[in-house]
Amino acid sequence: MSLTFLAPVGAVIALLYAAFLAGRILRSPEGNEKMKSISMAVRKGANAYLKRQYTGVIIFFAVMFVILLCLALTGFLTIFVPFAFLTGGFFSGLSGFIGMKIATSANARTANAAQTSLNAGLKIAFSSGAVMGFVVVGLGLIDISFWYYFLKWFYRALPEAEQIQSITSAMLTFGMGASSMALFARVGGGIFTKAADVGADLVGKVEAGIPEDDPRNPAVIADNVGDNVGDVAGMGADLYESYVGSIISTAALAVAAGLGFSGVTIPIVMAAIGILSSIVGTFFVSTKEGASQKNLLSALRRGTWISGVIVAIAAFPLIYFGLGSDKIGFYIAILTGLIAGILIGLTTEYFTSDTYKPTQNLAKTSLTGPATVIIGGLSLGMLSTVLPVVIVSVSILISYSVSGGSGSIGDATFNQGLYGVGLSAVGMLSTLGITLATDAYGPVADNAGGIAEMAGLGENVRERTDALDSLGNTTAATGKGFAIGSAALTALALIASFIAEVQIIDPDFSFELSIINPPVLIGLFVGGVLPFLFASLTMDAVGRAAQSIVVEVRRQFREIKGLLEGSEEPDYATCVDICTKSAQKEMLPPAILAVIAPILIGLILGVNGICGMLGGATVSGFILAVMMANSGGAWDNAKKYIEGGAHGGKGSEAHKAAVVGDTVGDPFKDTSGPSINILIKLLSMVSIVFASVIVSYHIF
Repeated sequence: MSLTFLAPVGAVIALLYAAFLAGRILRSPEGNEKMKSISMAVRKGANAYLKRQYTGVIIFFAVMFVILLCLALTGFLTIFVPFAFLTGGFFSGLSGFIGMKIATSANARTANAAQTSLNAGLKIAFSSGAVMGFVVVGLGLIDISFWYYFLKWFYRALPEAEQIQSITSAMLTFGMGASSMALFARVGGGIFTKAADVGADLVGKVEAGIPEDDPRNPAVIADNVGDNVGDVAGMGADLYESYVGSIISTAALAVAAGLGFSGVTIPIVMAAIGILSSIVGTFFVSTKEGASQKNLLSALRRGTWISGVIVAIAAFPLIYFGLGSDKIGFYIAILTGLIAGILIGLTTEYFTSDTYKPTQNLAKTSLTGPATVIIGGLSLGMLSTVLPVVIVSVSILISYSVSGGSGSIGDATFNQGLYGVGLSAVGMLSTLGITLATDAYGPVADNAGGIAEMAGLGENVRERTDALDSLGNTTAATGKGFAIGSAALTALALIASFIAEVQIIDPDFSFELSIINPPVLIGLFVGGVLPFLFASLTMDAVGRAAQSIVVEVRRQFREIKGLLEGSEEPDYATCVDICTKSAQKEMLPPAILAVIAPILIGLILGVNGICGMLGGATVSGFILAVMMANSGGAWDNAKKYIEGGAHGGKGSEAHKAAVVGDTVGDPFKDTSGPSINILIKLLSMVSIVFASVIVSYHIF
C-alpha cells in the first residue's frame, strides 16, 4: 500500500487542528467596548480590501484560464492545466483569507490577554499564527492530494512510466496559479501596508510628535489593516506557493531520476510528517512573566527545533524503506535542507535583532542624523547576504553530491542529484506549519500593541504588548529570511523541472547552456535585471501611495479642529480607502511583468535563453531579497531599540533619525524584498506551463 494516503490524512489533521485553535481564540474575551470597536474597524478595513483585491484578481484568472484553455484545445497543454491553474490560485487565496480573518479577530484578544500575563498574550498571538500555518499546509496538501489521486485514476490504463510522467507534468502547472495569487497578495498587501505605515510615521511621529499607535493619527487604522493584508494574507499565500512548489517540482524530478512512484511519494509523505511534527512543536511554546527578548525567542525557537528533530528522525525510515538502503544519500539531502533553514533563520536574526551588535551599532549611527542611519542600514543589508548565499550554496552542493549527482544534463545520475536538491527544499519547508506560525504571529502582536495604546490600557499591558511586538519584528525578519532561502532552493528545483519538461516535449532537444552561448548570456543579463526592475516598480508604487496618505493626514490635522488635542475623532475610513485604491492600481504593472517576461524571453531566445534568464533571476533575486529584507528589519529594530531607552529614547533627535531609516526600510522589508522570492518562482512556473509553445515557436 502506498504511503501517499498520509497526505490527505495529514491535510485533514492540519485543518482540524487549525479549527481547534481558531475556536479557542474566538472563545477568549475580546476586552472592553473600546477594544472591540477598534478591532472591528481593522476587521472591516481588511475585509473591504480583500474583497476589492479578489475582485480584480478574478479578472486576471479568468483571462489566464481562457488563454490556457485555448492552448489545451490546440494540443500544447493537457486539458487539466487550466483547471489546475484555478485550484492553485483558489487555495492560495483561501489560505491567506482564513489566516487574515483569524488574525483580525485575535488582535484585541491578545491585548486583553496581556492584561493577565505575558504568557497569556503570547499564547493567543501564537495560536493565531498557528492557524495561518496549518491552514497553509493543510490546504496545500488537499490540493496536491486531489490532483494526484484524480490523475492517477484518469491515467490508470497507461504503463507506469507514462502514468507518472503524465501525472507530474499536469500537477506542476497548478503551481502557476498559486504563484500568481501569491504575487497579487504580496505586492498588493505590501503596497497597502507600507503606504499606511510610511504616511502614519512621517506625519504622526516625525511632524506631529505623537506616538506610533496614537488614536489621533488618521492613518493608524489603515496601518493596522495593512499589517494583516500584507504580513498575514500576503505571507500565507506566498509560503503556500513555496510549499506546494517544492513538493510538486521534486515529485516531477523523481520521474527524470528514474525513481518511479516511490520517488513521487517521498516529498508528499515528508509534508505529512512535517504537519504532525509541527503540531507537536506548538505545545512547547510558552514563556514566563518578565521574559527578556532572548527568553521569548527561545520559547518560539524551542517549538520549531523540536519539530525539526522529529522530521529528521522520521525521514530516515521513510528513505530507507521507501527508496532502499543504497539511496540513503537522499536522507542527508533532507537534513541539509532542515539545517540550512535553521541557519538562515539564525543569520537573519543576528543581523536584524536588537539583541545583537549589528542592529545596536546601526541604532548608534542615528546620533549623527538620518543620512548615517540610511548608509549604515544599506551596508548592513549588503553584508548580511554573504552567509545566506554560502549556506544555500553548501546545501545545494551537499544535496546534489550525496544524492549521486554526476554526469551531464539529462543523465539519470544528474537528475538524481537534482532530485536530492528538491528534497532539500522539501526538508526546509517540511516544518512550515510552525515556522509560519512564528511569522504570522508578528502582525497580531503589532495590532495588539496598537489596540492597547488606542484603548488606553495600563502601562504594564503596553510593556507586555511591546515585548511581543518587538519579538514579532524579529520573527517576521527571520520568517522572511526563511521564505527567501526556501524560494532559492524551490526555484532551482523548478528550473530543473523546466529542463525535464522540455525533454519530455522534445526528447531530441539538445541543451547548449554554455555561458558564451549568446541566448544564454543574454538570458542571464535579462534575468539578472528583472528583480531590480520589479523592486523599482514596487518601491515606486509604495512611494506614490504613501504620498497620498501624507497629504490626507496633513489635511485632517489642519482641517479637523481639536484633532491633535483629542477632542475630535479622525476620519480613519478615508485613509483605508486611499490605501485600498492605491494598492489595487499599483500592483498590476509588477504582476504583469512577472507573467509576460518569461513568455517574451522564451519566444525570442528559446529554451536556452529561458534557462539563462531563470538562472540570472534566481541569483540576483535571492541576493537582492535578502539585502532588502535584512536592511528593513534592522532599521525597524534599531528604531525599537532607541524607543526602549537607548540614545535618548522616544522623541530624541536620534529617535527621529531612526524613524526616517525605518520609513525607508518599510517597503524594503514588507513589499519589494518578500515579493522578489515569489517573482523568481513564478518566472519558472510560467516557463514550465508555456514550455510547449516556447519549444515550438522561438526566433533564436
